[in-house]
Amino acid sequence: MSSSSFSSSAAGGSAAGSVLSPYGWTAELSEQFELFAEAGLVPARLARVDRGQADAVLADPGTGELRTVRADTRPVSGGAAPANPCTGDWVALDLAAEPMTAVAALLPRRSAIIRKGAGKSSEGQVLAANVDTVLIAVSLALDPDLGRVERFLALAYESGAEPLVVLTKSDLVGDAEFVREDVERIAPGVPVLVVSAETGAGLDVLRACMGATSALIGQSGAGKSTLTNALAGHQVMTVQRTREGDEKGRHTTTTRELFALPGGGVLIDTPGLRGVGLYGGEGLQQAFAEIDELAGRCRFPDCSHLSEPGCAVRAALADGTLAQRRWESYLKLQRENEWIAARTDARLAADRVRGWKQRSKEARGNIRPWHGRRAPS
Repeated sequence: MSSSSFSSSAAGGSAAGSVLSPYGWTAELSEQFELFAEAGLVPARLARVDRGQADAVLADPGTGELRTVRADTRPVSGGAAPANPCTGDWVALDLAAEPMTAVAALLPRRSAIIRKGAGKSSEGQVLAANVDTVLIAVSLALDPDLGRVERFLALAYESGAEPLVVLTKSDLVGDAEFVREDVERIAPGVPVLVVSAETGAGLDVLRACMGATSALIGQSGAGKSTLTNALAGHQVMTVQRTREGDEKGRHTTTTRELFALPGGGVLIDTPGLRGVGLYGGEGLQQAFAEIDELAGRCRFPDCSHLSEPGCAVRAALADGTLAQRRWESYLKLQRENEWIAARTDARLAADRVRGWKQRSKEARGNIRPWHGRRAPS
């Protein structure tokens, strides 16, 4: 069967849709894919992207069964701006491309986990796309860094997905419930689950809380790979022991990879994140919703929360309703967001200046020199 005949029958929704539904294929995606299907392209989801190529999961045009192919990931157009494919993306594949199958188009993303790029760059790095639930893994083997958890929560909210905090390695400690209470105080409205991948404790509840596509993020050593294996029902990730003494991880996972889960749904495992730079601002307001609410009760709408009378934030700090540590954490993340916004604006302005200079140069090059004589005056 050719890819064109497959497009009209399977990719139109019925065959491909039923086969890919465990990977998150929906009727909405089927509608979005209609034009690509008419062009003879095939729908697929990217399970792993590295070195300019990707593993793409699709319904085989001949058998209708799931299979994985290697595809070229040349930059494609995604929505209104160019984008590079990443793990979790839905794409249109050209199976007839030479010398190998290629990603021909990128379907619009429903959500994306984006962190600030390394160093002083203002560019964002997409960690995973089309995610419903962001699982924030926090190891109980060490005292949780609450400030870092707040960063992860802001990152999750910014993605457009729902956050869920997973306290791992509960079999190693006896005060897991006390730690959960501490984390719940800085994560209002967010489920905080205590689990053990070794004993299976809490995994059933975790599975029930996960969306169709979940992404697992956290520091190295948080037990993400072990948890991925437990949820997948078999070993799909290599697991290394953490260092004795400080429980630091050893970067078992080196790339973002998508795995199918028993009973449907998929999980995207990601490498340990040393730096959790935010790339945006909306997630910060959601992660610190109570501060945003307090600010709305200040006497003056432009209150700086420093010395103005009637400041609800200062009052909450004075009576202990708002913890000083949480307020300082909020201010720190707010400063980082403002820096990113300024850097992004500066980069966009520099791009505009370069564009103007290039157009001026091209315009000058199109002016022909005058070789005739001047008309007598």
